[in-house]
Amino acid sequence: MKLKVFSIFFFFSLYMNAQYSLSGNITSTETGEPVANAEVWNKTTGKLTIADENGYYEVENLKEGSYVFAVFSYEFEIVEREISIQQNTTSNFKLSPLAESLNEVMITNQREQLFALRKLRKVEGTAIYAGKKSEVVLLDKVSGNLAANNARQIYSQVVGLNIYDNGDAGLQLNIGGRGLDPNRTQNFNTRQNGYDISADVLGYPESYYTPPPEALREIQVVRGAASLQYGTQFGGLINFRFKEPVKDKEIELVSRQTLGSYDLFTSFNSLSGTVGKFSYYTYYNYKGGKGFRPNSEYDSHNAFAHLGWQFSDRTNISFEYTYLDYLAQQPGGLTDSQFYEDPEFSNRARNWFDVNWNLYALKFEHKFSDKTDFSLNVFGLNASRKALGFRQNRVALLDDPEEPRELLVDDFSNWGTEARFLTRYNLFNEESVLLLGSKYYKASNQQEQGVGSAAAGPDFSFAGDQFENYERQSKFNFPNRNLAFFGENIFNITNNFSVTPGFRFEYIITEADGYYKNIIKDNAQNTLLNETIQDDQKFERSFLLLGVGSSYNLNASNELYANFSQNYRSVTFNDIRVVNPSFQVDPDINDEEGFTSDFGVRGRLKDFLSYDASIFALRYNDRIGETLRDEERVNAAGELEKTGRLVRFRSNIGDALIYGLETFAEWNLRNTFFPSAQDHKLNFFVNTAFTKSEYINSEEVNVKGKEVEFIPAVNLKTGLNFGYKNFLAGLQYTYLSKQYTDATNAPQLKNENNRGIEGAVPAYGILDFSASYSLGKFRLEAGINNLLDNSYFTRRATGYPGPGIIPAQPITWYTTLQVKL
Repeated sequence: MKLKVFSIFFFFSLYMNAQYSLSGNITSTETGEPVANAEVWNKTTGKLTIADENGYYEVENLKEGSYVFAVFSYEFEIVEREISIQQNTTSNFKLSPLAESLNEVMITNQREQLFALRKLRKVEGTAIYAGKKSEVVLLDKVSGNLAANNARQIYSQVVGLNIYDNGDAGLQLNIGGRGLDPNRTQNFNTRQNGYDISADVLGYPESYYTPPPEALREIQVVRGAASLQYGTQFGGLINFRFKEPVKDKEIELVSRQTLGSYDLFTSFNSLSGTVGKFSYYTYYNYKGGKGFRPNSEYDSHNAFAHLGWQFSDRTNISFEYTYLDYLAQQPGGLTDSQFYEDPEFSNRARNWFDVNWNLYALKFEHKFSDKTDFSLNVFGLNASRKALGFRQNRVALLDDPEEPRELLVDDFSNWGTEARFLTRYNLFNEESVLLLGSKYYKASNQQEQGVGSAAAGPDFSFAGDQFENYERQSKFNFPNRNLAFFGENIFNITNNFSVTPGFRFEYIITEADGYYKNIIKDNAQNTLLNETIQDDQKFERSFLLLGVGSSYNLNASNELYANFSQNYRSVTFNDIRVVNPSFQVDPDINDEEGFTSDFGVRGRLKDFLSYDASIFALRYNDRIGETLRDEERVNAAGELEKTGRLVRFRSNIGDALIYGLETFAEWNLRNTFFPSAQDHKLNFFVNTAFTKSEYINSEEVNVKGKEVEFIPAVNLKTGLNFGYKNFLAGLQYTYLSKQYTDATNAPQLKNENNRGIEGAVPAYGILDFSASYSLGKFRLEAGINNLLDNSYFTRRATGYPGPGIIPAQPITWYTTLQVKL
């Protein structure tokens, strides 16, 4: 009897855990010949299988159930099929070649199917994205001003982003989200092709360089729960992925020339190709213009080269170099009264900004087997940024052309290496995925602040010896070292449910070696105190961050996901040492910490609707922020006294809780109502974020219970994309409700005639239109941004490019001619 029970249990277990396979051949409908190296993507599990040279494929370790498979190969149409697996199954696929006569709309529709294959799967290369909130900006699909890097159009389908509008042809990207400061995207780990591109990941994480969208294939945006793989930051990851070398040509030229309002001219020219095992992609991009305000000209040169060598099907190596040099004149900020009287006004004719950026990267990739991958990135940066001008916190005060200007010079020299090992293995009759990695990063940065020349032009040399009573204000070295170990593991509990725990161990040494001046003057500018303060610090710490993600497949096309991750942000040297008359810094300022969590549902309803809806929570402890208070100085007698001047005070102002609902939906109206109208395109999308925030704890006066800075309660982007044959067009509306710029929630004072650095940013809405037409090797693009010519602003700068209100662009136009040979 026991033997029978055991036998029944044994065979039942075998049945429940049975693993089957799907195999077959992939051929061309036109020739009947095998399609070599076609991709077979299991959309239900997110796993990718590559067919061999004879078009044969085999997908193993499938449990009983229904799966959706999509098969794709270059220059063939995609075939999608749902297959029921109850035993070892054979299914052959026949692919139809793409017709050369396809019009632009049909090609776009074909690409939209292909884009489903490029969404972040659970595993891509040596990275894990299972259970994470991720969005992918697909540049071929964007309808907008790529030449000027119009961020609100490019990131229109990324939920909840807050974007600064600088009007400088997109030389700098300024995006944040969920209460994170958008300034130079400093709260995201910013990368290109998988390696860091910011000034200093820990000490100065601002990004002065942004790749041109015309060179990009996609932009990956992974929210806060990505911290375990990419760092400790609250924002998550932004990874710019460049176009890959053309595989079927030895040389391909793409040239794009753009003209626009206010003397805008950009020229983008790329060469790409593959010769045997060698491949390359390179470009040169020029941008120039004068801006819509006086004193706002800019000139930029950007070049990039990717050189690759394919040793074998399993091993390749590549080298990349990026060069950027730009010079921009900055018209300064405005007070509220100046803005409402004339947003094009400027009283700063001597403010300049210069950036020189040199990035290097060497990447090695190797497949030990079909289940085990390894990658090694070695990267480095040699760069500088220089800011010169008159930066008085009394914004309306005129710049005396006889007085010297303030000069800040930062030099960045850093390098790092990141290794990743990913392997798939069977656990409890399910395939699990293990990722282990490590990163070493070393930075040596120098920062000087002092007196610049009294000239009007961009002279970035210190000139303190030429002026009496002017001294260098500070000089510092900031060496940083960081060693990190991280890991994640996808445990497939069932065919539909997976859990992905992870960790990141950080060891950080931050040092500051230098001095700064403490100078006190009376109203007549007589010096009351002038002392040099030496500041030598070494801050060493180590900590462990934990997180977990989970995913449940409701069916082949829809998924529930949830994640939780601890976050950490170290104090940057910009937080503590830049001397600015607009604010003071708490000498006891320290690091920030907290967590991010998401819970949502995403997927697709047939070919009609794609969507993503989630709720999130972000806890931000010891948040660094700014409050308004009376300035305090130590007088000549060594006593602390109030000066009667109101300043912004930067410190750890309290603990904040941020939570909300983020939703995105794109509705294919053509497939819904006119499925036979193949020459047409009609899509509607809506992207909304509803966010609440509150300081739940603070020792500062008038902060507890207030809203968190940089958070509009409503953040909406919606649009309609339509087309007929080779004509495509898009209309997009963006709306952000009122947001505060300081922790005390200082209101906006429209009649303020002296300052512009505190107060709310009022609600604003912008309408953009874009269109394109393709004919053979030519493509013409054109558009109008801010179609209704609304006057608005998105930021109040406390330093460069202000201080004060930075007005956004009025109505502008652009047109681009592209030639591909």
